[in-house]
Amino acid sequence: MAGVAEPLRDGSLTSGPFSEVARAQYGALAGMRWCAFRNTIRSTRGAMELGARIATGLVFSLVGLGIATGLAAGAYAMVSNAEWKLLPILFWSVFVLWQVVPITIASFQQQFDMAGLLRFPVSFGTFFVLNLLFGLIDASTIVGAFCSAGLWIGIVTARPGMFLWATAAVLAFAIFNVLLVRAIFAWIERWLAQRRTREIVMAIFFVLMLSLQLLNPALRAGPGKAPFNAETRTQAMRWIHRVDAVQKWLPPGMAGLALEEGAGGKPLRGLGALGVLGLFAVATGGTLAARLRAEYRGEHLGEGPARAKAERGRRKWLLDGSGPMAAVFEKELRTLMRSIPLLYQVGSPMIVVFVLASLNRNRSGGATHLPLGLLLGLAYVIVGFTQLIYNNLGAEGPGIQLLFLSPTPIRTVILAKNLFHGALVIVDSVLVGLLACWRFGTPAPDAIAASAAWVLFALPLHLAAGNAFSILMPYKINLSRMGKQKGSQANALLSLLVQAVTMGVGVGVFALCAWGGRLWMAAPIFVVMAVGAVFGWMQMLGRVDAMANARRDELITTLVKAE
Repeated sequence: MAGVAEPLRDGSLTSGPFSEVARAQYGALAGMRWCAFRNTIRSTRGAMELGARIATGLVFSLVGLGIATGLAAGAYAMVSNAEWKLLPILFWSVFVLWQVVPITIASFQQQFDMAGLLRFPVSFGTFFVLNLLFGLIDASTIVGAFCSAGLWIGIVTARPGMFLWATAAVLAFAIFNVLLVRAIFAWIERWLAQRRTREIVMAIFFVLMLSLQLLNPALRAGPGKAPFNAETRTQAMRWIHRVDAVQKWLPPGMAGLALEEGAGGKPLRGLGALGVLGLFAVATGGTLAARLRAEYRGEHLGEGPARAKAERGRRKWLLDGSGPMAAVFEKELRTLMRSIPLLYQVGSPMIVVFVLASLNRNRSGGATHLPLGLLLGLAYVIVGFTQLIYNNLGAEGPGIQLLFLSPTPIRTVILAKNLFHGALVIVDSVLVGLLACWRFGTPAPDAIAASAAWVLFALPLHLAAGNAFSILMPYKINLSRMGKQKGSQANALLSLLVQAVTMGVGVGVFALCAWGGRLWMAAPIFVVMAVGAVFGWMQMLGRVDAMANARRDELITTLVKAE
């Protein structure tokens, strides 16, 4: 890349992240990204991606603006009434939002993997600064920046004399959050690079999710039990005081404490709180630097096992030698068993149904007419398989070249993938249906039949659309990582649109039949629609070979390119 390795006048190569060479490298990288962006939007797909990114950015900006407005109003009310003890609640809200958003949208946001820059003679300081700069364009940073600005506006509007204190506290708090979210992703990727660690993390995650159910009996009052008496109030206040004593020493509490001490005329204590907040930021930056230092020195987070372990693990499966479709089945099964994100997608619908059932339990346990819980669980099953169905070639990587070299038609490969994914959806739907019936109550037989018929209609429709999107808008995915996924925004938005239409049709049919008192008619209606969906799916399969061969170069370029 021109300009990245340009030497200094004195002959040295690097002398810090803000040296002449470093500045030249920043300019070269910015120029490269601008040229890549300019060349990308010349194609139809590039224009669609640009539109999708703009739409996504507007959505996150509007969400951040709405939350920021509420935070500004809350900060204004608290500061105007001198309720400094309540101000840390707003900082904790921003902290949780800032750290949760990146994980929830990790598969929908596009990121630039900075490891590719290590091919060039960049210094570690330059590499670290570039990681932080690219972290500033994440959706979490956009939302967090709006929220921080809302807090600052609310505080300064209520008390203009707090301008310097508010600026220092909010800015230090924002810097800490930016460093923390980058450090979390960096270390999670390191831990999830090992299969045993991924299994441990997954087990802990599922245990924590299911442990939330223990809060259900504690938060619900019994039939003859007073919901909130004097003793309960005393215990609650005791716990609140303990939590408040602990949170004061954490970054959100330190930011609130700095403002409280600054407003109370105690500048030394306020500066001390800002200093502790700065130490948290420095420690977080050091943690991130330790991870990036290992990556800078050549550590590669790969999936390949040790040679001895690989040789011991060469065991034939039952499907070996049974034809190309069986080989694809086995490959997809192995991929599923080795990927934490995919296993989470398979298991998350059951967790969601379990949690929702705890929030709104059917105490009678009898039959229900409208299977709202069952429908919600089945809809979430379909949503959970979005990445599998709508990007079924994304995990192939360099193996896509072998698919084109193999005498096996692409149509056969796609058909095998569809059958495997369809079998997973059906199995997951059955498990979710049994769990929903157990937790929400058993629906009427006609409601169960209609729900099953809706799945038979929705599944082939999603498979047909997924095959088209997988060829027209593919993107390479690393199934061992949560972040640094160069996803397709157009693929994500259009897949959500198809899912919304499918769910809307299902809800409309259920509502019309239930309103007319003839819910039994929903099942045959969905069966007829399922026949049409299967016909469309078969028609799409017939065109897969021609579509894939016509876009062969783009598929190979997209899926084989280095991360």
